[in-house]
Amino acid sequence: MTGNVEAKLIRKPTVGEVPDIQRLINEFADRGEMLPRSLSELYENLRDFDVFVDDGRIVGCCALHICWEDLAEIKSLAVADEFKGSGVGSKFVKRCLEEAAALGIKKVFALTYKPDFFRKHGFQEIDKTELPHKIWNECVKCPKFPNCDETALTIELG
Repeated sequence: MTGNVEAKLIRKPTVGEVPDIQRLINEFADRGEMLPRSLSELYENLRDFDVFVDDGRIVGCCALHICWEDLAEIKSLAVADEFKGSGVGSKFVKRCLEEAAALGIKKVFALTYKPDFFRKHGFQEIDKTELPHKIWNECVKCPKFPNCDETALTIELG
C-alpha cells in the first residue's frame, strides 16, 4: 500500500473504468467471497458505484443500490488485498449509509460472506426471508441459487 488512505480518492467511476471494477470484483468471486458481475450489469448500474483510486488504479469499489422507497442494498464491496485493514471498506460503508440517509432511505441491507465486517458498522443479522421478494430477481442468476449461503444483515437509519 502506498501512502495515507486519507490522501487517496473515493469518487464516482467513469465508464472506462468498468473493466477494472469487474476485474476487482471477479477476483473475489473466483475465490467464492462474493458474486461475480458481468460487464453489462456493471455498465447498467455504474451510477450506483463508488471507487477507491490509488495512483490511478482502481483498488476498491462499492455500490449502493436502491431497491424500493425505503430500502437500499450495499453490494459489490471489494477492496484489493494490499488495502485490507486500511479502513477503505469502512469508508465505503459510511459513504453508502450517508447517501442512503440523504435520499430518505430508512433501511439498508447487505448479503455477505463477511458478516462480522458489517456487524462492526451497526448492522444486525436477519433471516433472508425478511427481505422483500423484489430483491431476489438478481439471485436467480447466481450459481448458488436457491441454496444461498450469504448472511443477510440490515441497519435502520434514523
